[in-house]
Amino acid sequence: MKRNDWCLKDGEYHLTVLGVIARPDGKFLISKRTMTKSWAPGWWEVSGGGAMAGESSFDAVKREILEETGLDVSDWDGGYEFTYKRENPGEGDNYFVDVYKFVADFDEKDVHMQESETDGFKLATLDEIKQYAEKGIFLHYDSIKQVFE
Repeated sequence: MKRNDWCLKDGEYHLTVLGVIARPDGKFLISKRTMTKSWAPGWWEVSGGGAMAGESSFDAVKREILEETGLDVSDWDGGYEFTYKRENPGEGDNYFVDVYKFVADFDEKDVHMQESETDGFKLATLDEIKQYAEKGIFLHYDSIKQVFE
């Protein structure tokens, strides 16, 4: 199912997950969305996506991170942080977002980004992420900023 290829009724929600990937040195793995994306092309983001029917949010975030980065976070430190809710009355796009954070010492060579989804990645400091957010080009920052602290 493509993004927004549904129309939920008021009071109905779908489940989305976000996975913040951190290293012990305080850097975070972020990716740049391809310019062919219909929504927020060229913006920076953390890994994430929609949960499939019957899939737990933990399984969904592990799957999304593996698909998007090639990293298997199953045995990494961290896990569930919090949930937030978005309601868009009349738009048919209401959702809950389960936010996770995983920490491990990994190298850039371990990262294999999904080329159809991204135009690259970087290991960014919190200050760099805040700068992207101030420019309005970091997805979901205001909703998940406490995970970076």
